[in-house]
Amino acid sequence: MVDKVIKASKIIALLEEGCSQCFVAQRLNVSRSTVQRTWQRYQETGSVKRRPGSGRKTCTEPRDDRFLVSQALRNRKSSYVDLKNTLEEVRNVQISLWTVRRRLLAANIHSHRPARGPKLLRGHRVARLSFARNCVSWTHEDWDRVLFSDEARISLHGEDRRRRVLRRRGERFAEACFEEITPYGGGSVMFWAGINSMDRTELVFIENGTLTGHRYITEVLIPYAQPALTALGGNSIFMDDNARAHRSGGVDAYMLEVGIRRLDWPARSPDLNPIEHVWDVLKRRVRSVQPAPQTIRELKNVITAEWERIPQETKCKL
Repeated sequence: MVDKVIKASKIIALLEEGCSQCFVAQRLNVSRSTVQRTWQRYQETGSVKRRPGSGRKTCTEPRDDRFLVSQALRNRKSSYVDLKNTLEEVRNVQISLWTVRRRLLAANIHSHRPARGPKLLRGHRVARLSFARNCVSWTHEDWDRVLFSDEARISLHGEDRRRRVLRRRGERFAEACFEEITPYGGGSVMFWAGINSMDRTELVFIENGTLTGHRYITEVLIPYAQPALTALGGNSIFMDDNARAHRSGGVDAYMLEVGIRRLDWPARSPDLNPIEHVWDVLKRRVRSVQPAPQTIRELKNVITAEWERIPQETKCKL
């Protein structure tokens, strides 16, 4: 509203200086009809402000708008179509989907995809806070010594990320706007890798069944993780999560024997691991490949190629 008054004032000032309406319209990047209406209003009222009650009437009453907002906040997974139909059924008010969107935007409610992650109990939250406090004083040099690692899966059929939720600013992780996930839901190709600020390991495919503690040692730690940690120097630290294969007795004994230092990692905290964000980049790149892979062999080739194409600078920023 303030911007409109300022622009109208500029229109009047230029016209009173003797400029033509055509010149004013071009100078201020507005239509000539806007200049004409503004001048006419000024001649009639002596003001550039609109008269009270002028302008197009809204198609909803304030109580209708409050009803829309309350319904959106009551069921965060409502679509604009759901809200439109509810308003019509309950209050007998017919509006467009665009109007529904505008009313919610006016209440600072935007449509977003739900934040996703594992369910956090109180103990998990306490552990995450303790981890953050223990590491808050770490320098860039300290983090440069950490090799972050994890497994991921990509299937031939991408996840359905079309569902959206209605939320206000600051509500991304509110319970009503959050969608829980389970690890490795329905994937077809599993792989492991490690990253740090200076380098990355090769991508290792985990094939022929479940990743066990023994396979973790023989297929991941010995051929890939240990050489990467050695390259980082004697003070290197290895980060892996609390998956069963990572925390088996055999794995713990092996790491103790060879002197691998482990970062104490809080459970259910994939969002704290930078490699999870690299996986997100990788998955989006794989899904953008056209034509899309049609077989597991093609999918593995695409994953390997896209992993090599991700710049190290991208990994550093994450």
